[in-house]
Amino acid sequence: MPGVVFPCYIYNPVLAEERARKREELLVMTERDLEKIQRDIQRRTRTRLNKADIGVRVGRVLFHYKMGKHFALKIEDGALSWERRKDQIEAEAALDGFYVIRTSEPADQLSADDAVRTYKSLAHVERVFRSLKGFGLRIRPIFHRAERRVRAHVFLCTLAYYVEWHMRRALAPLLFADEELPTLRRQRPPVDPAAPSISAQRKKASLVDDHGRPIHSFSTLLAELSSRCRVVCTLPGQNATFTQLTRPTPVQQRALELLALVPSSRKER
Repeated sequence: MPGVVFPCYIYNPVLAEERARKREELLVMTERDLEKIQRDIQRRTRTRLNKADIGVRVGRVLFHYKMGKHFALKIEDGALSWERRKDQIEAEAALDGFYVIRTSEPADQLSADDAVRTYKSLAHVERVFRSLKGFGLRIRPIFHRAERRVRAHVFLCTLAYYVEWHMRRALAPLLFADEELPTLRRQRPPVDPAAPSISAQRKKASLVDDHGRPIHSFSTLLAELSSRCRVVCTLPGQNATFTQLTRPTPVQQRALELLALVPSSRKER
């Protein structure tokens, strides 16, 4: 239904454990710095620190660690004491690992698990923007002034990334890309952290594929493909010319096969 938002309540035990650990570390570090201030106050017997000066120093510590809501402080002239607000800490700890994803799709069409997987896929959208704005497609600077030309420029850059996306999928065996990642995402619990497959780990460790060809990033593979040339040949004493492509390297040959630009010479697993 348009305009209706359906919340999905998710619990991530890994996130709960991490938040509990991080909160305890921040509490301990906050108390450590407060103890330093307290020791300094106790040493100042001749000219005691007043309440305002102590408050400024304590405020810096609480602002740094963002733990002020978890401490009950008592500041007086020449004195500082505190204690943890256990009720506040327990109330926050009860929500550790819980978060809500809102979607316009009802539960019978998009389960909570699939909502999490879809939410995590936003990383692909971020990669698109990095590619458009970075050293790849370079959508900026835009030198056009007319609106229709600006729209055409953006459309062509988006279309170029669409071609790049298909190329990345087709050339995955020659790239560091994890070819098993889509399958693994559907099989593992959606809240679990991502982990590379065994084949991806083997690629990164050996830097070659199963047939001994070097593994590339997308940019280095494009540089490898760009070294293939079209040569214009002229016969001696004749005006006739013809063009001839240089013989592809093993990597170029495999890339052309994966892109379906030439027939595959052999079946590879």
